[in-house]
This record gives sequence, structure tokens and C-alpha cells, in this order.
Amino acid sequence: SDYQQLGYNLRINLFQGGPLNSRSLMRDSYTPDVFQKAVIDPRHWHGRTISELGRWYEKYFLDLNMEKAMNEKYG
Repeated sequence: SDYQQLGYNLRINLFQGGPLNSRSLMRDSYTPDVFQKAVIDPRHWHGRTISELGRWYEKYFLDLNMEKAMNEKYG
């Protein structure tokens, strides 16, 4: 049956998983000092900056969550 076949595959370790050493083109392309000098800025990530529309939505959802919490607490 399928169950026995699956058990057989697990016993003989056909599913060995991924490689133990992973390679990254980005890590191989740059020297280690590039990563040490990198500064993580939450407002500027992956070459994109958060626009005014993004900031508006951030405030809007914060306001919605606050209103929801107030309604749950005070009714």
C-alpha cells in the first residue's frame, strides 16, 4: 500500500533534505567588510523608501486598532 511504500522510503532515507552547505551569490560576490558596514534602516529597505501614502496607511491602521481596542474595553 501507499503507507508501506512511504515507510520504506523513510527507512532507506531517500528524502535526505537539502545540502548542508548553502551558497549565496550575494555572499560570494562581496567581501565580508561590506556586510559589516551595512546599516539597516527600517524606512529604506530593498532599495525602496516608505512613501507618504505608506505612512498614511500606517497611521490609519494604528488608529483603527486603537478604536477597536477602545470599543472592546469601554463598549
